[in-house]
Amino acid sequence: MRLQSFGAACTVTGSMHLLTLDGGRRILIDCGLFQGSGALEARNHEPYPFDPADLDAVILTHAHLDHVGRLPLLVNRGYRGPVYCTPPTAALAETVLLDSARLQLEGYRQHLRHARRQAREDEVLPPLYDEEDVHRALDLLRPVLEFGQASTVAGLRVTPYRAGHILGSAYLLLEDAGGRLIMSGDLGHRAGGLQLDFTPPPQADAVVLETTYANQRHRAWPETLVEFRDVLCGAVRAGGKILVPSFAIERSQTLLHTLKALMDSGEVPRIPVFLDSPMAARATRAYFQFGDELVPEVRDALRSGEDPFAPSTLHEVLTGDESQRLNRYDGPAIILAGNGMMTGGRIQHHLRHHLWKPGTRVVIVSYQSPLSLGGQLVAGAQTVEVMGEEVAVRAQIQTIGGFSAHADHDDLLAFLETAGCPHVWLVHGEVPVMQAFLPELAARGLKGDIVPDRQDVDLLGSGFSGGRPPGLGLEPGPEGVKVAADE
Repeated sequence: MRLQSFGAACTVTGSMHLLTLDGGRRILIDCGLFQGSGALEARNHEPYPFDPADLDAVILTHAHLDHVGRLPLLVNRGYRGPVYCTPPTAALAETVLLDSARLQLEGYRQHLRHARRQAREDEVLPPLYDEEDVHRALDLLRPVLEFGQASTVAGLRVTPYRAGHILGSAYLLLEDAGGRLIMSGDLGHRAGGLQLDFTPPPQADAVVLETTYANQRHRAWPETLVEFRDVLCGAVRAGGKILVPSFAIERSQTLLHTLKALMDSGEVPRIPVFLDSPMAARATRAYFQFGDELVPEVRDALRSGEDPFAPSTLHEVLTGDESQRLNRYDGPAIILAGNGMMTGGRIQHHLRHHLWKPGTRVVIVSYQSPLSLGGQLVAGAQTVEVMGEEVAVRAQIQTIGGFSAHADHDDLLAFLETAGCPHVWLVHGEVPVMQAFLPELAARGLKGDIVPDRQDVDLLGSGFSGGRPPGLGLEPGPEGVKVAADE
């Protein structure tokens, strides 16, 4: 079993792993979009170092954009084979990819308008794909993977298990005559949020393991709820808007469920809650369809016909005009709006209207890359540029770190406990984080290696001296402010 990683190797985004098996069979695990810095996002436009038409199959671990976002581009460049996934992943992928195509087109048109004023329109890159490409990709989806049930993909035995990260997320046990391999995808944080915990894995010869938070321990869920409650109550007393930048999948649903519980118990006043994210509203419908994956409290509510994601004061904001009108709303209110890192989306015009007001609270519950607007706010910037305008930061910026949907240090070690004595290959992490995790593996008698970017490795081979590929530097760039999931 040989692996080349063309994304999420020595970084936390753009997951794309090419597995080559005996007989030349080639299976792509995930096909994600690079998100973050300009240098990372530029990689989305690079040619593939393989011919997509030569792939035998694609398998998706889950529907976050950094794991599925380049799938329409893969199809545009010649892939016509099957794309295997769980049924919830297929449902969410449609929402994610159509939204991605729309945002790319909007961004392209905006950049083109600005570039024309400077006679630089030839420098503006076109969208990676359009809605037609998305529909062609969706036609290839084969949502036949069920947790704990083996399927055959290109002669490989594939068994997905519950990863506990988002709805439909799976890690994969891949078996053939060469050995047993586990591809972790993204693993969830135990005992937190909406998802049931990940299923302990079976024994394997090798594990390709995500390491987003391998150097951190998340705040316990009960403590997170208390912190969130206290922040909201203080914000209500201040009388201003409570702005919560939120990712559309998992984070928004977790926040809505938490708000409902806090309001129903009387711990937080019943003030208006505005979900200003059509994508989050659409994604929430999938949670009604696949509620068996969720914690018993939420699953049982869904079975009884209740809506566990609807505080009594909830208003869904669907159109752009409705979103703009929110800025004229007087009085305290909670506004959940995309996107989570504040690099675009409806949250930006709420920030432009309210960031300069002392009564405003910005509650950050998501990963913030250092150069993003959110990263600047967390770092204490006194002024920031929002939609081309300099805005003073008089609002209180408050971060809450326990909402993460990613496994932390202890979760990752617990995941490995039942896997036997596998060779552990580290992906989906910053280099210093993975470097610090290697001694933890060695202390448990496990050989660990960092997967190099774009280089071929033998997953059942001896690996590298000290776990580090030759020439790997320790400084891949500044890390983000990791207060929650990075998608």
